[in-house]
Amino acid sequence: MSGQPRRLLDGGRVDRRRPIAFHFDGRPLRGFAGDTLAAALLAAGVSVVGHSFKYGRPRGIVGAGAEEPNAIVTVGTGVDAVPNLRATEVPLYEGLVATSNRGGFAKRGLGMAARLLPTGFYYKTFLTSDALWRTAERVLRQEAGFGRVPAGGTPSSPAAGPRYDKVNQHCDVLVVGGGPAGLAAAREAVAAGARVILADEQAAFGGSLLHGEHRIDGTAGPAWVESMVAALADSTATLLPRSTVFGYHDHNFLTALERLDDRPGHPAARLRLHRVRAKETVLTTGAVERPLVFAGNDLPGVMLASAVAAYASRYAVAPGERLLLATTNDYAYRTALLWQRLGREVVAVLDARSSPSGALAQEAEAAGIPILPRHGLMEARGSGRGVRSALAVPLDGEGNIAGAPRRFGCDLVATAGGWNPAIHLASQAGAKAVWEPSVLAFLAEAPRQRCRLAGAAAGTYGLQDILREGAQAGATAAAAAGYGDGAPKATDFRTDEAPEQPAQALFLVPHRNPPSRAPRQFVDMQLDVTAADIELAAREGYRSVEHVKRYTALGFGTDQGKLGNVNGIAILANALGQSMEATGTTVFRPAYTPVAFGAVAGRDVDDLFDPERRTPMHTWHAGHGAEWENVGRWLRPWYYPCAGESMQDAVNRECLAVRQGVGVLDASTLGKIDIQGRDAGEFLHRVYTGAFRRLAVGRCRYGLMLREDGTIFDDGVTARIVEHRYLMHTTTGNAEAVLAWLELWRQTEWPQLDVHLVSVTDHWATAALAGPQARAVLAALGTDIAIDQAAFPFMQVREGMVAGLPARVFRISFSGELCFEINVPAQHGEQLWAALMAAGEPFGITPYGTETMHVLRAEKGYIIVGQDTDGSMTPEDMGLGWAVRTGKPFGFLGDRSLTLADHQRPDRLQLVGLEVAKGDAPLPEGAQLVDSPGASPAPMAGHVTSSYFSPILGRPIALAMLKAGRARLGKTVHALAAGGSVAAQVVDPVFYDPQGERQRV
Repeated sequence: MSGQPRRLLDGGRVDRRRPIAFHFDGRPLRGFAGDTLAAALLAAGVSVVGHSFKYGRPRGIVGAGAEEPNAIVTVGTGVDAVPNLRATEVPLYEGLVATSNRGGFAKRGLGMAARLLPTGFYYKTFLTSDALWRTAERVLRQEAGFGRVPAGGTPSSPAAGPRYDKVNQHCDVLVVGGGPAGLAAAREAVAAGARVILADEQAAFGGSLLHGEHRIDGTAGPAWVESMVAALADSTATLLPRSTVFGYHDHNFLTALERLDDRPGHPAARLRLHRVRAKETVLTTGAVERPLVFAGNDLPGVMLASAVAAYASRYAVAPGERLLLATTNDYAYRTALLWQRLGREVVAVLDARSSPSGALAQEAEAAGIPILPRHGLMEARGSGRGVRSALAVPLDGEGNIAGAPRRFGCDLVATAGGWNPAIHLASQAGAKAVWEPSVLAFLAEAPRQRCRLAGAAAGTYGLQDILREGAQAGATAAAAAGYGDGAPKATDFRTDEAPEQPAQALFLVPHRNPPSRAPRQFVDMQLDVTAADIELAAREGYRSVEHVKRYTALGFGTDQGKLGNVNGIAILANALGQSMEATGTTVFRPAYTPVAFGAVAGRDVDDLFDPERRTPMHTWHAGHGAEWENVGRWLRPWYYPCAGESMQDAVNRECLAVRQGVGVLDASTLGKIDIQGRDAGEFLHRVYTGAFRRLAVGRCRYGLMLREDGTIFDDGVTARIVEHRYLMHTTTGNAEAVLAWLELWRQTEWPQLDVHLVSVTDHWATAALAGPQARAVLAALGTDIAIDQAAFPFMQVREGMVAGLPARVFRISFSGELCFEINVPAQHGEQLWAALMAAGEPFGITPYGTETMHVLRAEKGYIIVGQDTDGSMTPEDMGLGWAVRTGKPFGFLGDRSLTLADHQRPDRLQLVGLEVAKGDAPLPEGAQLVDSPGASPAPMAGHVTSSYFSPILGRPIALAMLKAGRARLGKTVHALAAGGSVAAQVVDPVFYDPQGERQRV
């Protein structure tokens, strides 16, 4: 709904030379550069910016910042739409399209049904049945009237540019809040030589100085701010306007959200998440003005006194013509005097105090502004379009009605109920919130982290005291970070303000009618929580403020109770007959204001969320028709089909090539960890089940790694390169986890050991040359390494030149064939591969992929950790007891757990092989094994872990975990498959070359 334009003819900080066209709820409107969306809406006479959740009542703008509960809008359209933004913090730009949240209940309300749905009705009704709640939840979420997540995937394609950024910041002093205290603190910290970051959620620094008429050292407030900001900009300080510090985490780690470019579809980043590590933090977050609770306080046209002043001073917008002010403190008189200077009428100032005698009150009285001491605003009256009149009542010293109401005609009501220091971040830093009667607010006790509060956030409201406190906090923080002596350079700030008189405690203005007939008195305007709801919760037995919050939904909205919570706590305390101190407050948790999931994700979405890792030989594989498999983020060749070949045909061909001739596998993805240090051998001796302390230089050894509970964590071959240097191989998918595991023990349990770990997986390209002709191909390739069996036996490593490249060659095998694993620096990987293919062409060299590798290793009974194991298997279960060295002086990780009774059970699952009749299809992997398929239910005896067709054997084979499996060799089990079962004979898991002779030739 729109009324008359409200833009003042002059003044403000907007640029009238730059008009801006925008749309709100489908209507074309105009504003100026420098406006927020809220300011432009008020200037255009838009009075209704949304509807409430439960009652569907029209709502108008209340505040001017992060505290705004009503003007919650969606900006943009389609996939670029951003829901639930506060219009008070959305800068105006050309072509902006905004829509209010008016769907569902918020559009039409619940009508007469609302009276039948008191607070807590959803607990009493919907949670009596799971099915009922599932239905109700779906309807409530759809009809709530809040913004909707845009459909259609990610906000923009990579081609359109990044939309969200993340950056890590480090500083000596982080100052949160760019008002007078924050500017003074930042200046002192910079002067001491500290690295400073100053962050403020507003687009301009200065806080209250931007819309007040203060003078500091003879300079007008805005001019003083400009000089301070200019000086800081010329220093080493980092200035972050439009940046809300929303989280204070352990170890002085804070998160801030910077709003960069609100234009949908623009290639610049929309938001930037700053992750800040600060040595010291100064919280100068200011305070949020507290509204008064009275009947009809949700009508459009009821605003905070500070917001009225902000819109008039900063944006040259007068939200009305005839202003009625209700206050408990001196601040409202500043707004009254400003309003009068604008040529508008101040109908009256209703002051709850008995004798307001401060300098501001005297100035207002001298200016002819009517002042009614000991009066409160009982009710605002009007329609959905706004306020038309208000009823004031005299109050006694206890805040009760002491006389007949008096009516005032007005179209704007401003309330000033005191100030709530913004202690959210201090609370997140471990500070306890305590009620301080002298300032009628919750203040933060000493935080547990390295931070300090100053200014209004600490309950200090006089400008001169705020400046001095901020300067001292900045100097002290810099000294704690190692800069300066802690003495501020500037201490004598001269201001023109007069001392303010004490405020009056007034949180709820009573109504002359009983609660059943009185209009609603809203505490939380966004979620329609009234004073009566809180009192009802108290009558129903809720005494904890946290429980009342959840029962009534007080503070659950996007403003997180910044306006309503303290008033709600006071109403609860009164209903319970106890003090504010005894009632306490709710816990402040991150985030201070809503944070977009996109900002948390940053650029880590779509392809960047799970990066695709490619080996140095990737281009060759792609050019030769490789099909791909994702393995531990690596893109590995799965198989290489020739024309007309099926996958099984290609795998059969590759397997036979390795068994009968020569094949080559790209094994670059295997995890490689370089382990160095005087105690490297001792370290490996402890993490592996086998003996590594006396491993000779140039030798390799298979290693098995266990968790503390004795179950298998990883396996691989480790080689001793020189005396104090080893190279550990891990499985591809477990490389990162193994490195983290080793670092955990190195750093936290054995820090005395001289050991250093470096992942070198990406530094080496590896080609596994396998098959009876492997030695011949390597000789043709050219190498200065002696490669005959006597000079280079199995399980050893050599360094030299291969194909003219510096190389490290291992005689290890995962195929069971003669194998040379050739490692060269990654930049030479493709060159090595091309040379191998050329040298091997006369021998029929065949590239093979991961599927063939799996078949070859299964024929040999080699396990894959994570496929044949599931986190519950011990070495004995897998037939690897030979790899466990008992009696080591220090033992090894998990050794004591191997003696647990559960690990010694004779009926544990054990690794076995399964054979089925020739002509049968391979068993399904994961198939359950039973002894009697006809039984119902059939007790499970085990399961299939790996299953393939073996070309060299000409039949299907499988590996399985079977209860007491090794005692059942030669017996028959049945694998359950779709539509029936398949009989399989239990055999040894080594199907091919059981003596291992082929890999030792």
